[in-house]
Amino acid sequence: MDFIKTPFAGLFLIQAKPIKDDRGLFGRTFCKKEFAEINFTKDFVQFNHSLTLKKGTVRGLHFQLPPYSETKLIRCVQGKIYDTAVDLRKNSPTFLQHFDTELSAESMMSILIPEGFAHGYQTLEDNSAFIYHHTQFYTPGSESGIRYDDPLLKIKWPLPIVNVSEKDKSQNLLETNFKGIEL
Repeated sequence: MDFIKTPFAGLFLIQAKPIKDDRGLFGRTFCKKEFAEINFTKDFVQFNHSLTLKKGTVRGLHFQLPPYSETKLIRCVQGKIYDTAVDLRKNSPTFLQHFDTELSAESMMSILIPEGFAHGYQTLEDNSAFIYHHTQFYTPGSESGIRYDDPLLKIKWPLPIVNVSEKDKSQNLLETNFKGIEL
């Protein structure tokens, strides 16, 4: 695996290095030893699988509040998504900035999103699926979110939005006095 630094502390793109032959391919998605080389030593405690049927659907922007903040490792295993992570960390030099990338089954790229980020995505193809790993258990009382169309964030979703859940439509907008998350 190649770990690609981003301008956001702790946020990495991870390029798989598959071995290919006439049968197909084999590639590693996680290795505790290799992740320790980027100072990631936490354990993943929950794995989720998400399938979105229609391209143009937006999910997010979701996060869990301390003390249940979580790091996520995300990989698209079918189709293609436009993935975005918003830095909500108080005192971060990239506070309220977002990092966007395209993930696809074909590219075999993953993204490691650290604690203190909100996460969301838009599907770029029908029947897009991804697997994501969490360092915290889902804790309903600590879940939170930001509206996908928050004007302070200025996220430019690449496709017209065709579907958003009622829950995501009702998330709060950030206020100009939002101070961030203390980790």
